[in-house]
Amino acid sequence: MPDRPSSSRRDFLTGKAAGRAAADAMERTADRVGEMAQGLLPATEKGDSPEAHYVVKLGRRAMACDFEIRLNAGSQQESSDTPAAMAALDLIEQLEAQLTVYRETSEILEINRRAADGRGSEWIEVEPQLFKMLEYADQLYRETNGAFDLTGGPLSKVWGFHDRRGRRPTEKEIETAYERVGWDKVELNRDTQQIRFREPGVEINVNSLGKGYALDRAAELLQQAGVEDYLFHGGRSTLLAHGDRDSEQGWTVGIRHPLRPQERIARFSLQNQALSTSGSATQSFRHRDRRYGHLIDPRTGWPTEGIYSATVIAPTAMEADALSTAFYVMGADAAEAYVEAYVEAYCAARPPLQAMLVLPTRIEGEVDVRRFNL
Repeated sequence: MPDRPSSSRRDFLTGKAAGRAAADAMERTADRVGEMAQGLLPATEKGDSPEAHYVVKLGRRAMACDFEIRLNAGSQQESSDTPAAMAALDLIEQLEAQLTVYRETSEILEINRRAADGRGSEWIEVEPQLFKMLEYADQLYRETNGAFDLTGGPLSKVWGFHDRRGRRPTEKEIETAYERVGWDKVELNRDTQQIRFREPGVEINVNSLGKGYALDRAAELLQQAGVEDYLFHGGRSTLLAHGDRDSEQGWTVGIRHPLRPQERIARFSLQNQALSTSGSATQSFRHRDRRYGHLIDPRTGWPTEGIYSATVIAPTAMEADALSTAFYVMGADAAEAYVEAYVEAYCAARPPLQAMLVLPTRIEGEVDVRRFNL
């Protein structure tokens, strides 16, 4: 399997950097890692009056996790916001039907099916909003030099994570799966909004940004309905905050400590921002005293090691979702270079990009917290 060159600090946004970070796996503490998704701080920690302690919570199961919208209770807007929130949850379900690879009728699976039957040169029309997602995936693939790649499904399958039954594959199995991986095997036609695969057997899976994309689409619906203040999350790992929590400015959320899940390692106040945390503690297995997590480096075919979690604050939930995955794979040094390049390129035109990576140390029970633009 080919190796990638080492990363360059200035070239991420031109697609030239490699983005491979050297990470040191700490097996003696890996099994103690708690849930890596951030925990939302209890509403009772906000505000001084009894009325400030309450929120309306509306939820729906979708995309293998629980989506939830939190609205301020007791406000004049509550009666009109609630129906709009239910409609937003309905939209999440509709998007799941389009994006999943577990339903025969999904658009993503139809694209993969038509590519896998040997007609790899066929152009396939894509729904406009979905095509925009794929354009962003194409951009991020180039900016991270392959650390973010939607074609990694064969690797997830061979490692057993596709059906949540982790297994250690043989070297030959990894090599065979790796041959079908690489976004460079995918071609987009922006004029006609079509996609095709340059080789048969290629497939795409949008799990690494699908929740964020769904939250952004649902937020558009809430905006059209005039809903101003809400916190919307998918599985507590990706969330979108808009407006304020009651009389306070923004919405306060916390990141759990990887070794002491009952503690918060950081808190953030978000207003018109998205946050996502990626980690592999909730999906992993052990083989011969070695732990393997579900986030696989598509450049090598092997699960990423040596990092506990990657948290990203970004303008949109799709960006936060995708970049937290990319930064987890890339490691701290490459993530820092990406953030610096992003700020240099876009700081005048877009809200800032921020990140926090939590890494193991050689000291039992201690972690190294790396903050970028925070």
